[in-house]
Amino acid sequence: MPSENDQNTETASETKPEFSWDQSTATVSSLAVLFADMAACVRFFSRMPLEKINAADDPAALPEFARISRAAPLAGAFVALPAAGLLLVLGATSLSPLVVAVMAAAVLTIVTGALHEDGLSDVADGFFGGATVPRRLDIMKDSRIGAFGAIALVFAIVLKVALIAALLDSFGAADTALLIVTVEAFSRFLMVWQWHRLPLARPDGLGARFGKPSDAALRECVLVMLVLLLPALFALPLQAVGIGIVVGVTAALSVAQVALSKINGTTGDVLGAIQQISGLGFLTGVLMVAV
Repeated sequence: MPSENDQNTETASETKPEFSWDQSTATVSSLAVLFADMAACVRFFSRMPLEKINAADDPAALPEFARISRAAPLAGAFVALPAAGLLLVLGATSLSPLVVAVMAAAVLTIVTGALHEDGLSDVADGFFGGATVPRRLDIMKDSRIGAFGAIALVFAIVLKVALIAALLDSFGAADTALLIVTVEAFSRFLMVWQWHRLPLARPDGLGARFGKPSDAALRECVLVMLVLLLPALFALPLQAVGIGIVVGVTAALSVAQVALSKINGTTGDVLGAIQQISGLGFLTGVLMVAV
């Protein structure tokens, strides 16, 4: 005749698998939603023709940035994969680092449809071409590019190419590819952070239409970014990555402060400028340390 302890042991053994199964199912479901949010970010912030990836994904739905912005770093890493793959392949050839860097920068721009570069250009035109807040906002809405915007684009593209070429010389193709994936993820985290932190400059802008990142989305965005940073922290010199992070954060905060002084908040163009300038800052910081 089984004792009471035996019965308790049998009951525990019967219920434990059920609890583990429920926990596993919840984890899988949460990851499915996270990857669905990533897909939504990829569709909005790039030209990649991404089909429905799972049951939680709805390609026809309007983006809800109050939630999906948490996956922006993951989307940044995803859109960087073609350029990273190109770096790995061409880095193994006899092509010069400068040629490979030009091609990688071109792929990055093509994949995103120059969305963030356009934001940087509009910000340069508006911030330095207008004398009042309303005039600056009007200039930023104008699709035509001005002298300040053209100069900003030239400097940004030339600097990006020069930085990638220098990374290839200093770190090699594999580590440079990893850095490109990391910086595209990290710069989008900084973009989400400033989006959450700053007030909206336009009541009818991107944030008003689709929502700003919520407190919960920002917290989850931080966790996603920390996970994506791990490969670079283990594979690359810790001091180089650390300085890159510091310079990238400083660049993002600097652009945000200028935006507050110029237009009293943020717009979609400002977010694009933050992504571009903080990304360049991160790569510059990495190269400040001799390897």
